[in-house]
Amino acid sequence: MITVMKFGGTSVGSPEALKRVANIIANTEGEKVAVVSAMSGITNYLVSITDNPVADPEPIIKQFEDKHMMTAEQLFQGEALEAFKQDMEPRMENFRNAVFGDREDPFYKDNLTSQGERFSSLILAHVLKGMGIDSVALTSEEAGIAAEGNPLSGSANLKKTSTGMGIKVKPLLSMNITPIITGFYGANEEGKPLTFGRGGSDYSAAVVANAIDADVLEIWTDVDGFMSADPRIVPGVKKIDEMNFGEAAELAYFGAKVLHPRTIEPVRLKHIPLKVRNSFKPEEPGTLIHHLRKGNNDLLRSVASKTDLSIITISSAEIAYRPAMVGRIIEKIAEADVIIYSISTSLSTVAFLVHNNDVRTTLNKLNGLDVIDRIDVKNNVALICAVGDNLLEKSGVSGDIFSAVKDAGANVEMISEGASDVSLNFVVPMGKVIDVVKTLHAQFIGGVQ
Repeated sequence: MITVMKFGGTSVGSPEALKRVANIIANTEGEKVAVVSAMSGITNYLVSITDNPVADPEPIIKQFEDKHMMTAEQLFQGEALEAFKQDMEPRMENFRNAVFGDREDPFYKDNLTSQGERFSSLILAHVLKGMGIDSVALTSEEAGIAAEGNPLSGSANLKKTSTGMGIKVKPLLSMNITPIITGFYGANEEGKPLTFGRGGSDYSAAVVANAIDADVLEIWTDVDGFMSADPRIVPGVKKIDEMNFGEAAELAYFGAKVLHPRTIEPVRLKHIPLKVRNSFKPEEPGTLIHHLRKGNNDLLRSVASKTDLSIITISSAEIAYRPAMVGRIIEKIAEADVIIYSISTSLSTVAFLVHNNDVRTTLNKLNGLDVIDRIDVKNNVALICAVGDNLLEKSGVSGDIFSAVKDAGANVEMISEGASDVSLNFVVPMGKVIDVVKTLHAQFIGGVQ
């Protein structure tokens, strides 16, 4: 039995949390691998350094070192503390080199912002050693996680990673050694760190699970699992005990913050079950996500929302009969790495849903196309994702859902239906998103409206 466990920033954010995580690992049977995020707040701190360079970085380096040493000094004493300091020294040297690195290097930000994981993994490995568990901290480079793609938005090369981890990690498991691996990034062909995007440690863990053919992937976070809606806006939400990969992927992509949306695919490829669990309440079973699950008769299982979006509508004569033009438009948007959350077309228009922050960049890219007659922008809309088991196979589902939207006093600005058989996605004004989510939850899932 091989278990891959991922622990987020809050799960490794304090000495008490680190002890709790170490106990979870110690109480897990069989061979195990842990993948960790940076301590909470560290990655944001590193991003701020890259965005706001200072003339003298020494105070920044000192503050970073003090944060981790203060944690270590609360966890280790005597020879254990000296052993940790000895292992930390070369990592601090690498951190210093990253801060003073070439800012013109396209991968400068990747290198600097991924430094936090190198220290949280080291601390956790030493906590486990203090408990008598043979453990080793491995950077992504040392573990063999291969990455490819553009700076700050890399992807793992699953085949190369499988080969690399087969050489570097699997032998450790056979020797009953527990590897603690840095999340968030891999190494590209040049050996440079390439990050997987914010929240990418979940994805890293799924990549590791895929590479070593794990029996289960556990994502340990600070919530009990997937919920039927965001508990911050809907009273009386329910925990979802079991989901299939499609349902979890839709909810993660369209707003549920429990899991990074890219986490699903590496484990789905090999039918590796995934569990979302709460590291602060390890007795909770969490949510199980796997290939097959028992169906139910509920119309909806969960409602998620993604806010602060904009609809960009492009008009051009008979655009529906000019597929090459639509391809050029999408290619232009892709050049800026802008995420498109939904697309809708008609005879003479094509509409894209993007984040408010990406509108200016998108317009700059599109303004260079001379085949566009007009571009209109509707700001401040929200995307609702209604997820249910084989949702679109049930007669009258769309009518029932949109009737509830009407009851909430909202207009539907854009619809995406048919792309997935487990979800219906539509756009409403930002001012109505909470009312719509509450109404849908109350009518089709239950709880207080």
